[in-house]
Amino acid sequence: MKILLDVNDHKAAFLLELLKNFKFVKATPISSSKADLIQEFQEAVEEVNLAKEGKLKTRNAEDLINELK
Repeated sequence: MKILLDVNDHKAAFLLELLKNFKFVKATPISSSKADLIQEFQEAVEEVNLAKEGKLKTRNAEDLINELK
């Protein structure tokens, strides 16, 4: 399982050190921009799933293209 955590900068070193002491945890810091990208991707997947379930209104591609013209 992967978990994305948002930690204050002044506590990050402590938390990483703590996690590294557990043999069953592999802690790898990532950049803020990469974390934002992961979050946006997760939100997009959730929106697609809601659309598939009919809980989110969608529009067809042709309408979108016409709107962009």
